[in-house]
Amino acid sequence: MKRDLEEMASTAYDLVIVGGGVTGATTAWDASLRGLKVALLEKDDFAHATTSGSSKLMHGGLRYLVNGELKLVRESLRERRIWENIAPHMVHPLPFMLPTYGRGMKSGLILAIGLLFYDLLSYDRNFVSDDDKKIPGYRTISRKEALEIMPSLKTEGLTGGKIYYDCQMFAPERLCLEHIEGAAEYGADIANYAEVTDFTREGTRITGVNVTDKATGKTHTINGKVTINAAGPWADELMRSGENGKPSRGLIRSKGIHIITRELTGKNALAIQSDIGGHFFVIPWRGHTIIGTTDAVFKDEPDRVGVTEEDIRDFLSVINDGLPGLHLKREDVLHHYVGIRPLIDNDPDATGPKDSYKASREAEVCDHKVLSGIDGFISALGGKWTTSRHLAEQIVDMAAKKTGHTAKCETHCTPVYGGEIGRLKSFITRAQKRHAHLGADIVENLVHFYGSRIDEVLATADERPEERANLLRRITSDNPTIGAQIVHAVRHEMATHLSDVIFRRTGLGTLGHPGSEMLNRVADIMARELNWDETRIATEMATTSSLFETQTRRNEGDMQSASMAEATGA
Repeated sequence: MKRDLEEMASTAYDLVIVGGGVTGATTAWDASLRGLKVALLEKDDFAHATTSGSSKLMHGGLRYLVNGELKLVRESLRERRIWENIAPHMVHPLPFMLPTYGRGMKSGLILAIGLLFYDLLSYDRNFVSDDDKKIPGYRTISRKEALEIMPSLKTEGLTGGKIYYDCQMFAPERLCLEHIEGAAEYGADIANYAEVTDFTREGTRITGVNVTDKATGKTHTINGKVTINAAGPWADELMRSGENGKPSRGLIRSKGIHIITRELTGKNALAIQSDIGGHFFVIPWRGHTIIGTTDAVFKDEPDRVGVTEEDIRDFLSVINDGLPGLHLKREDVLHHYVGIRPLIDNDPDATGPKDSYKASREAEVCDHKVLSGIDGFISALGGKWTTSRHLAEQIVDMAAKKTGHTAKCETHCTPVYGGEIGRLKSFITRAQKRHAHLGADIVENLVHFYGSRIDEVLATADERPEERANLLRRITSDNPTIGAQIVHAVRHEMATHLSDVIFRRTGLGTLGHPGSEMLNRVADIMARELNWDETRIATEMATTSSLFETQTRRNEGDMQSASMAEATGA
């Protein structure tokens, strides 16, 4: 990919997409496949916010059945299957255990009925090209088996458990980037660190955007027939600018934090109910465990979201209530991260407290010509990772009508960038034999991150013959990441900051601070590519290190939510 805002300013586009998270990325991929000329602009780095701050699940939403959202559950289960087919290196089946208790909503009978509906709604779950990705129906396990999986369960009234399946993403930030890379391969022009500051107009029609290049400070105008608002938690703010006032749709921003701790459950994930904080997931992750997520209304600016020590303490209380034998402590938390879910507010004028937990995860595509008389402007609101491909299809369907294009969506049957691998296990085995000079774990890691494109990544080392041997070595002895991945990220994936590589191009920051030695080695490789001096290296390392830290205090929005919870006894 080549970042060139000056060239983009001299190009006429069918679509200008604002937002480089999963909604913008999948929309760019879909539109480019259909032959539309696309520009995508992201004010920070790709997938830097909600997209990478998820629970890393592709799931149908079992709890949505309780709300009667059968359409959303069916859509999610269908899309889960599609993701297994088009991103076989990234999306994998994951068994979940639900403990059962006595009578009522947690009883074996009630959960069996819910899971039976779940299985029926996923009737096509095994229409997959890789037999290893087939998903069985739910099954019942004994009380003893449930406690073997998780000894810390509440034992009073425990009768057993249910095992069902959903799917997990290997790296959501990479899966997002693969859509962007795929779009670029089909002719899209892409830029990160390009902040849209205003719209250009002809009468009541939006004709493009003004964008500031954060690298140079220069401002450019990017013109397009239709501008797509795919800004996620910032979408209502962009709507306000586009509509010159109060946005015609509102958002509830839900703050969700996750913690990473030691390995707890083997290969099984858990769905646990806490009496003081709703449900949470316990998810196996790269030899460790992700626990998440919280769900609290966030009233501050999205850019100010973060994790505080108070957040972690409160969440640990919820976790230890749901799993009373776990006794998880602050020192057990190896890493933490946060995301904001942008949920549609169906009653934005209401003055009472909002409830993000019960708000629907459905998405909406808004044509502003219908809503407010502003033509050439479409907004995508709400949604979730699992249904993002289908949301993009709806967005591009609407945009294509406005631009006169008639090509149909192909993303449901087209592998993502790197997805043309066939059976995953066989592909990994062949790749390990082909690259026997590398460690088997290095090759497996490369396949999961790059799929069928691993040879392109390894070829990056050949571009620097004098350093080839070093670039094919591990960054550190206990990690499968190699130097060629860093060079490839800078040269071909628009990584311009150390944090881009640590958090979003590799898995180096996945389990917490990787240590100063690791940061130093990565920074040195980037410095040679980007001509950083010692001052810049120090700044990049300090900035990246600070992103592993908690905020020193809650911001105003979180304090309001906390006060509300205390007042209502939540």
